[in-house]
Amino acid sequence: MANAPVDARALEAPLRPHGESVMLPREAYTDPAVLAWERRQFFAGTWTCLGRADELAAGTTHRATTIGDIAVVLTFGDRPRAFANTCRHRGHELLQRDETSDRRAVVCPYHGWSYELDGAVKAAPRMGDSFDPSPYNLVELPSEVWHGWMFVNATGTASSFEEHVGGLTDLVAPYAPETLVLKARHAYDVASNWKTIVENYQECYHCPSIHPELCKVSPPNSGDNWNLPGAWVGGLMDLRPEAETMSLDGRSRGVPLPGVDPRRVNYLGLFPNLLLSLHPDYVMTHRLEPRAPGLTAIECSWYFPAEVTDPSYAVDFWDVTNREDWAACESVQRGAESPHFRPGPLAPAEDAVYQWVTMIARGYLGKPLSSQG
Repeated sequence: MANAPVDARALEAPLRPHGESVMLPREAYTDPAVLAWERRQFFAGTWTCLGRADELAAGTTHRATTIGDIAVVLTFGDRPRAFANTCRHRGHELLQRDETSDRRAVVCPYHGWSYELDGAVKAAPRMGDSFDPSPYNLVELPSEVWHGWMFVNATGTASSFEEHVGGLTDLVAPYAPETLVLKARHAYDVASNWKTIVENYQECYHCPSIHPELCKVSPPNSGDNWNLPGAWVGGLMDLRPEAETMSLDGRSRGVPLPGVDPRRVNYLGLFPNLLLSLHPDYVMTHRLEPRAPGLTAIECSWYFPAEVTDPSYAVDFWDVTNREDWAACESVQRGAESPHFRPGPLAPAEDAVYQWVTMIARGYLGKPLSSQG
């Protein structure tokens, strides 16, 4: 991983021990050159979540997307796969961004070369009888389906997916999110840097100030953070004794998930763009896509057992809480854009933020993301 366009000296303070460190420098949140580097090295260069595999495949055999700054084609044949969106003849894009098709082959619109869903050349028109197409299959990219979500490494240069998720798999497994059904989804455009949104997610130091609804059902100083291998950070919080789940009145109108702790909620951030909130009766995710240094698109999804018909008790609670968070993050962004911004210290309770900031700083310096790496 190449070094980021950030002064290495400005990263010395964020990498000091917790209690002595400060936040990332201003350019990490405001500089288009830093975001361009992050798109290639953090998003294309590691394992980015594209969404649920079953949703991506619904009604189509292949679709185009962009991961970081690299165009990709996803195909859905015997299994989900990812390929460079580049024809092996002259490099023309096979599909335009977000274009989908239900054809049984991927066809280049330039000269008509076509490819099977496994990337093999199906037809290369007018190339002559002696032409051997076998060396010209599409360039396949590493992809994985994990607990129902599809991840792709668009540069093909990342460490293994198992190393990337590390100890997170065992924490998520009891919730069996791959068996749950999408019941609601909200899309938000937040005028904030994507890292600020993750930093806010990883601490409840701010909860007494801006989240009265949350504090009614979960003590803001409860729980602890995990310290396990992998490129992720996160921890858990307790429910108050009278609360059944995270909802406006603390009541659950869903179905308890078997085999999970009924008194705790896990808040886990898998680098770079998937936030997993694991509740006793549902799973909520935030999937982030940076659009500009100060703009992030967020897809918030709620997954429940199939028999649940009304998810509003959870959706209403988190929509209120999300909007409180987004307003705070947008204010932080405006503050970071001020010429008077200086990186501030971290409170003792912000240890997960510290883990996230040091992960980013190590990445900026071309070092492994995981502290166990």
